[in-house]
Amino acid sequence: MEYMDKIKEAAAAVKVLINISDVQINEVLTDTAAALLAEKESVMEANKADLLKMDPSDPKYDRLKLTPERIEGIAGDMRQVSLLPSPLNKVLSESVRPNGMRIRKVSVPFGVIGVIYEARPNVTFDVFSLCLKSGNVCLLKGGSDADSSNRALVAIIHKVLERHHINPAVCTLLPPGHEATAALLQAVGWVDLVIPRGSSSLINYVRENARVPVIETGAGICHTYFDKDGDREKGREIVNNAKTRRVSVCNALDCLVIHHERLENLPYICSKLADSHVTIYADELSLKALSGYYPESLLQPSTPESYGTEFLDYKMSIRTVHTMEEALEHIADYSSKHSECIITESAEAARIFERQVDAACVYTNVSTAFTDGAQFGFGAEIGISTQKMHARGPMALPELTTYKYVIDGNGQIRT
Repeated sequence: MEYMDKIKEAAAAVKVLINISDVQINEVLTDTAAALLAEKESVMEANKADLLKMDPSDPKYDRLKLTPERIEGIAGDMRQVSLLPSPLNKVLSESVRPNGMRIRKVSVPFGVIGVIYEARPNVTFDVFSLCLKSGNVCLLKGGSDADSSNRALVAIIHKVLERHHINPAVCTLLPPGHEATAALLQAVGWVDLVIPRGSSSLINYVRENARVPVIETGAGICHTYFDKDGDREKGREIVNNAKTRRVSVCNALDCLVIHHERLENLPYICSKLADSHVTIYADELSLKALSGYYPESLLQPSTPESYGTEFLDYKMSIRTVHTMEEALEHIADYSSKHSECIITESAEAARIFERQVDAACVYTNVSTAFTDGAQFGFGAEIGISTQKMHARGPMALPELTTYKYVIDGNGQIRT
């Protein structure tokens, strides 16, 4: 089937979802989660075929890999989405005009949402669960790196949909080639929204080539600023967690900014990073502070390219500043507006940081690893929006709706 034929078939399935109750949607989601667990071994076999084609040293390898624990987590997120209230048909505002005309602003689905993603097979289930719950058809465009995994997961989804007598086109997986991407981005009148999830190069390509509306997500150049009033115990734990929990995700720490008055604490703050063999690119002052304390083989002088880089690896840069204003300037210059953190015991410093930093998520004394829809209590996410139109931060059920105005009257006419 040609790419546009599949896209048009998915668009036609929008009408199917209009008449499906939230109760039935929840049943589909819980049944799909159960089916995933029942077919866990076959999914892992498909995933193994993808992993064999990728170098284990590739930062995307960790994103691609499915384990029993991760599959349990994916199923758990889907069950959590089923428990959430429907975001549809909510009256967002209501007013009555002087002529008696009643105007309601009501939440409705977008219709067809296309998601382009790379080596992240978990995205397949996250997107399906969130789109189905919000009444949207999903067009999935995964990368070739995860094609076997994605096809195995969509096969499970289709079996459950057919069992519930729902057109499987409500979850359509496009082929992994570039031609399918081009067709999706040009599908004006058939696709209502495209969301890219992946590298900055993917996001830039989608932005530059799409003729349909786009919400940008994913690129995360994340900083943590250790203030002159920061607690070194909190600092060590937060920096280590933000950097090493999962280096291949968009909320991982890329740059530690430290006040020069606290350089003597830098070896302690970075001490746990050595256990994970994190390479540090340090500026002149931080390099001097770490020399003799941090493994020499993992310590390198920074270059201009060390800043503003999303490493997605066991690598991190350090920048020393003399004032909080300098820290804010550095973050403003290099941030992707994803997640930024300050470590401080000063309420005033925290207030200034939270007010002045321009990012989707701004943390005080909390690891940036928490930028995640499930961690925010949203069940799952379709991505982390780094733009400001329509949605910002973790995009979950409410962000997958738009609205329409419903007007009721009793014969009013305009003069």
